[in-house]
Amino acid sequence: SGKIKLPVNKKHWALYWNFEHTAYTAHKMNQLFSTETRAFTVASACVSPSACIFCSSSGAGGWSPMVTDQEPWLQVDLREQMEVTAVATQGRYDSWDWVSSYLLLYSDTGRAWKQYRHEDGVGRFVGNGNSETIVQNKLSHPVRTRFLRFVPLDWNPSGWMGLRVEVYGCSYKSYVADFDGRSSLLYRFNQKSMSTVKDVISLRFKSHQAEGVLLHGEGQRGDYITLELHRGRLDLYLNLGDSHRVPVTVGSLLDDQHWHSVHIERFNKQVNLTVDSYTQRFQTKGEGHSLEVDYELSFGGIPLPGKPGTFLRKNFNGCMENLYYNGINVIDLAKRRKPQIHSGNVTFSCSQPQLVACTFVSSSSSFLSLPSASPGAGGFSIRFQFRTWNPEGLLLSVQLNPDPQKLRLQITMQKPVEMKNEANVHISDGLWHSVSLDARNLQITLTVDNEPSSTIELWEQVQSRGSFYFGGCPATAPDCQGFAPAFQGCMQLIFINSQLMNLSHVQQGLLGNYNELQFDTCNIKDRCLPNLCEHGARCSQMWSSFSCDCSGTGYAGATCHNSIYESSCEAYKLSGSSSGFYFIDPDGSGPLGPTQVYCNMTEKKVWTVLSHNSTAPVTVQTSSLQKPHVMIFNYSASAEQLRAIVSGSEQCQQEVVYNCRKSRLFNTKDGSPLSWWLDREGEKRSYWGGFLPGVQQCSCSLEENCIDMNYFCNCDADTDTWANDTGVLSYKDHLPVSQIVIGDTDRMGSQAVYHIGPLRCYGDRSIWNAASFYQESSYLYFPTLQAELASDISFYFKTSAPSGVFLENQGLKDFIRVELSSPSVVTFSFDVGNGPAVLSVKSHVPLNDRQWHYVRAERNAKEASVQVDQLPLRFLEAPADGHLRLRLSSQLFVGGTASQQRGFLGCIRSLTVNGVSFDLEERAKMTPGVSAGCPGYCTGSSSLCHNRGRCVEKSNGYICDCSQSAYGGTTCNQEVSVSFDRESSVTYTFQEPFSVMQNRSSQASTSSTDSRAREDVALSFVTSQRPAMLLTVSTFSQQYIAVILATNGSVQIWYHLQTDKKPDVFTPTPSNLADGRLHRIRIHRVGKNLYVQVKLILIRSLTLGKVASKSLLIQGASKGFIGCLSSVQFNHVAPLKVALTNRGSSLVTIRGPLVQSNCGALAESHTLQGKTSTSMTLMIYLFRLTNTRKDLAVIAGVVTAVVFITVCALAVVIRLVYQQRRAQRSSGSIKEEHRHSMYTDYRTELHLHNPVRDSVKEYYI
Repeated sequence: SGKIKLPVNKKHWALYWNFEHTAYTAHKMNQLFSTETRAFTVASACVSPSACIFCSSSGAGGWSPMVTDQEPWLQVDLREQMEVTAVATQGRYDSWDWVSSYLLLYSDTGRAWKQYRHEDGVGRFVGNGNSETIVQNKLSHPVRTRFLRFVPLDWNPSGWMGLRVEVYGCSYKSYVADFDGRSSLLYRFNQKSMSTVKDVISLRFKSHQAEGVLLHGEGQRGDYITLELHRGRLDLYLNLGDSHRVPVTVGSLLDDQHWHSVHIERFNKQVNLTVDSYTQRFQTKGEGHSLEVDYELSFGGIPLPGKPGTFLRKNFNGCMENLYYNGINVIDLAKRRKPQIHSGNVTFSCSQPQLVACTFVSSSSSFLSLPSASPGAGGFSIRFQFRTWNPEGLLLSVQLNPDPQKLRLQITMQKPVEMKNEANVHISDGLWHSVSLDARNLQITLTVDNEPSSTIELWEQVQSRGSFYFGGCPATAPDCQGFAPAFQGCMQLIFINSQLMNLSHVQQGLLGNYNELQFDTCNIKDRCLPNLCEHGARCSQMWSSFSCDCSGTGYAGATCHNSIYESSCEAYKLSGSSSGFYFIDPDGSGPLGPTQVYCNMTEKKVWTVLSHNSTAPVTVQTSSLQKPHVMIFNYSASAEQLRAIVSGSEQCQQEVVYNCRKSRLFNTKDGSPLSWWLDREGEKRSYWGGFLPGVQQCSCSLEENCIDMNYFCNCDADTDTWANDTGVLSYKDHLPVSQIVIGDTDRMGSQAVYHIGPLRCYGDRSIWNAASFYQESSYLYFPTLQAELASDISFYFKTSAPSGVFLENQGLKDFIRVELSSPSVVTFSFDVGNGPAVLSVKSHVPLNDRQWHYVRAERNAKEASVQVDQLPLRFLEAPADGHLRLRLSSQLFVGGTASQQRGFLGCIRSLTVNGVSFDLEERAKMTPGVSAGCPGYCTGSSSLCHNRGRCVEKSNGYICDCSQSAYGGTTCNQEVSVSFDRESSVTYTFQEPFSVMQNRSSQASTSSTDSRAREDVALSFVTSQRPAMLLTVSTFSQQYIAVILATNGSVQIWYHLQTDKKPDVFTPTPSNLADGRLHRIRIHRVGKNLYVQVKLILIRSLTLGKVASKSLLIQGASKGFIGCLSSVQFNHVAPLKVALTNRGSSLVTIRGPLVQSNCGALAESHTLQGKTSTSMTLMIYLFRLTNTRKDLAVIAGVVTAVVFITVCALAVVIRLVYQQRRAQRSSGSIKEEHRHSMYTDYRTELHLHNPVRDSVKEYYI
């Protein structure tokens, strides 16, 4: 969306507004035919058309342009429309001239060209490596055209360009109708109405406008079908008895005046809608299965009954070809004037508008310079059309008389200081928009599309001086550079003083000047079609890139591929969490999504608990087999999520309590059950709690304590007293219970009371699923990876070998591989068609130390990354217009390769690909040279080390490495707590650059750092003070994070990532946390998304917004912190623990009293003094940072950053600020400038912005 704004500025007339790219789909071949060729060159070396044909040695033996040609191309005229399916090239005969890569353009008229693109959007064709070999490229989709143009991109660096070409394809029959925007074709049925169960409609069209009806039919009972263009997309409305009017939308930028194919196929309620190569499958709503249309179908418009020439919607303006309705050639009937066809002003040849568009391709150097045409004495006027995705760009610049005035028309997201008049226009949507600018009669008037004009009054009459610069400026243009990036997009129909500018003359050098322009084509591409953002994320785009908004999805990363939640309660326990409600994502980056569960971590086993809709006991009476009591259980997770949770757990169970009085379960003559339950698949189960599947018995039979041993269940004794059959269902494949049916409570005195407990599961089968490889030639194989567009691979390994391949999957040319390439280097390599890409992470310690190490590798349409343990991620950006799909065909080899070379020796566990866990143990049992499991103490699922502690194997046992944990003790479960008073502070200093997340490959640019910047912050606290400063983190470049308690005791998180803008301030909960109880806060940021977990009491609502002033931050710092802090962690650093355990270290400076304490004990004593005790709940909040840009990564750790963590302001700072505030209050008046100065001084003293040398980082606590 955007705005047009006219700033009032006497010296610079600037016209601003806001904005927010286009997939070219082409169309297959079989047969050789004669052609005519011509080349855009001063003097072509191709003497005749026949010399450019294959294997020809006549003339100069092929086409070769002059060396002076700046933009050479070879054009082929096929004489008539053909369906082209392949092209092939050779170099020039007996020469060093050939083309190694080229673009292929096609056109109906030889004027308006479109670039052919393959399925994944790549437009580059592979050419020749010598002058004689024939290289054929088959088109993934055939294209129907008359003209082809070969545009060389690369050629022999030791020679020059040279081409001989052949084109393959066949002719086809074409029936064409031209609609002028005021007419339609009506196909009238032989009967009153037509009712169909199956429909097939196909056509091709090219449109001059972005709006227009292609097809419409309706019936009296409410059925209808409408196919129309809307904003350059194709909407299909299909109603079979439903009242909702919701379209199915496909395609984009379909108003490009090129042919597009449409195919609609319906059978009953199943519909396939195909536009070009993209198919959308859907099912109609409503109860109907047939489409009933009365009287007629209209094509090109919706005529109003009884009013000839009047239409309900905007008519189609363009051409249709080969229009078929259920096998009937509608255009052929119209041409033969059959009585069932009524046509308006429709002609049967396609008119070809002579519009010439040009494409501005560079954001730094593209421009078009045009002279003023017949300037009038009264001013000047400009009109043109443009389309773009970019939110910024210079459209027009011109010098004005009298000097030094100038006019700039630009697209911008910034709001000028002075404004007058504004009109809201959505213009960064990729569609054509018209602009009219008139400067006369002492005013400038701007009109965009048909919106109301914006006008600015002038002091004096202005005239244009010199050339008009469109899209940008040359470097030599005065006062034009630096105001905005050059325009990237398309322009056409440029009028200066009412005269149309001939762009063909510009291309030929006869008019004006230009740079970095493409003529006769609008080469815009929709990078959000198809949407490569995952999990429902919103896609936005610019000219050469797209981005994904992951807000509200529960996922993060460049394409929202990675879940922000753990996959199980076991994983939360390993990360140091305690019992509470959590969101888990059982299939990780898979399609299922997160669900909320309760994680019970009070026992040795970690239980995952999922409740359903019937938690209270249910009393049943008057039910029989004919009218049984039925209860359906709805769980907090979907059926697919339940299946994933159960299958991924080691064990699951569900308690069934059944109390009965004269209510039997199985006591019938024929043995048929009177009551039963349904499993998760809806299958009937008649075994009862505590017994084995398939046997109609209860737990008392297994325990041999039934009240009547003649029966297998207590309830089957059918007594007048209450009995009980209670047990636990534990067969995983049948859990959870989805429904229960009670059928024997209809007799006198008969009654039953049942209760189905929640589903409870423990263990995570994937975490410790492992295999040991002890022969280099051994490997495990699995089915081919299904990871065309995105893949993430994670696993743990330990080895003593210096190298080895962890996994590999190959295709015909593509491949993906993760390996230990040297004792300290893990390498992730792949090829999706753009050439091999390699990412390596080097560890400062050997990785073949027989200890567990973690590896995670990912690739998607935007980037690839790899991480080892806690080392910085390595990134590699994907090329903007490269291949996207990873095409694999072989099996996936784990622990080796198909060649049985460079195999891995050691252990691999917890292998997961795209959220799917691989059962290494099961496959290892049947593979020679591989065994299930891994030897050692640190292999089992007993969680020997807690809270992110790392288990380290020793020859006689193990130890827990707690250096990466905020906890201490032998197993990393001992709370590290410190009591603070107002005078206390700790300074923690790093002596090396702190670059946590910005270690990127040299090939990567900074354009996609949004998804890479991240922090993990966690701390626990107990305090009764408010306001209070809990934590601050700041960098050398003056960005900071602050976590404070506000005056009402609520926690606030301040993010200030851009010094020229106000900070983002988030309040996860308004509850008072300064209540003397223990609270735990975890903050996780990925790019612009901020996730906050707060364990607290009595949550009422969520508040999101900014604090009105910065005084609260100052007030919190001035008060310091009085209370207890524990388990403070920032990314992989635990500064509080280091301060306590390394007091003599030069890294630690302590001021004031610092007493080791126990926050948990303090909180318990306070709770005992309180009136009530409430249960704890873990709440997770998602926020969106609004002011972040590509510098989002500053907090995550720029190499030059100076990092501070402050949990209490320095005593001296507190005194200074406090005294200064008292002095200011006593003075009776405070000026705004003084308050600003005080805040600046505070930030300086607090070291939020202190310019310490780059190599030093400090934490203040």
